[in-house]
Amino acid sequence: MELRELRYFLAIAKYESISRAAEALYVTQPNLSRQMKKLEDETGRQLIERGSRKITLTDAGRLLKKRAEEILELYDRAEEEIKAAPDEIGGEVRIGGGESRAFSLIARAICAVQRQYPLVKFDVFSGDGEAVSERLDKGLIDFGIFIEPTDVTRYDSLRLPLCDRWGVLMRSDSPLAEKESITAADLNGLPVIRSRHSMGGGIVSDWFKRGAGGEDAACTYNLLYNASLLVESGTGYAVGLEGLINTSQSALCFRPLSPELNSHLDIAWKKYRTFSPAERAFLSELEKLIDKNSM
Repeated sequence: MELRELRYFLAIAKYESISRAAEALYVTQPNLSRQMKKLEDETGRQLIERGSRKITLTDAGRLLKKRAEEILELYDRAEEEIKAAPDEIGGEVRIGGGESRAFSLIARAICAVQRQYPLVKFDVFSGDGEAVSERLDKGLIDFGIFIEPTDVTRYDSLRLPLCDRWGVLMRSDSPLAEKESITAADLNGLPVIRSRHSMGGGIVSDWFKRGAGGEDAACTYNLLYNASLLVESGTGYAVGLEGLINTSQSALCFRPLSPELNSHLDIAWKKYRTFSPAERAFLSELEKLIDKNSM
């Protein structure tokens, strides 16, 4: 399986037509068809289905599309880093993480690196712990930011000197809005919206057990913005981190949990990895900020 074949396959998947893909790739249609036949012979699976109007991917084709995108992304990046001049620091640093106010520390490190090394670019991916971990394991991001209770022991990591406070996002006209803080017992019998990464154990689950409320949730989410829309519609009460949703000009309000519950954050990377100069520059700036904020 050659990289060229994968690029051809992705073009067919994008344009849903061999003729349009051939035109975009500047190759002949018969040549592109032969390449796809060769790829299907190599994999032993049918990858595309030719319809009367467009081409669709089979299940095997959809899987190959996902893997081909990952392979080519890593290859293109490696080629870019190797071609970079040895006396200049440039390239891209890819960071993934969940929503957190503590990301402000990461933002400051990014700003410091780009002031010193204008050729360094950053790509930031937002997602829950599972999505970030998957991308980190596959090498699609360099650093992952994980919110407790995510287990980061299989990575090398640094603890960020900032915490996020848990609480409940609710409508301002809710009876619970009159309280200064929310106990687990307050949520018993109410429709609760939980983040997926906080389910199934950890500090948030332990907090719920204090009110004998169990682990049930009316809805789950991975990013709090969507959960806030559910709250606004009256679906339920969202348990999440403070400061991610601006409640000053909305019909929503935030109340902290009682007893107070805080989550630490860690930035992690794969063990035994070799950093590029740009990645080393970012990690160096971040370590300086961690030391400064830990004093």
